[in-house]
Amino acid sequence: MTKSLDVSVHGWVQGVAFRYYTGREARRLDVSGWVRNEPDGSVAAHFEGRPADVDALVDWCRTGPSSARVERVETREAAATGATSFEVRS
Repeated sequence: MTKSLDVSVHGWVQGVAFRYYTGREARRLDVSGWVRNEPDGSVAAHFEGRPADVDALVDWCRTGPSSARVERVETREAAATGATSFEVRS
């Protein structure tokens, strides 16, 4: 069973290596998808994988790397894309 979520992370999350560390954590958890910076200063992502692994990555996003200051994380169910790797987008 695969769980797919679109995620939006708000706060001080750009310019603090949030995308890099999200990619590293996603690979550790074997979660596929992508992460990118948004023009409004948030970080958007799409996660696919085993439900427990996707949930663990969302939980990680609630704190992020030590230099980030996460204010809130929004999630919504999404259609699976069939992604087989994790991509850090610009």
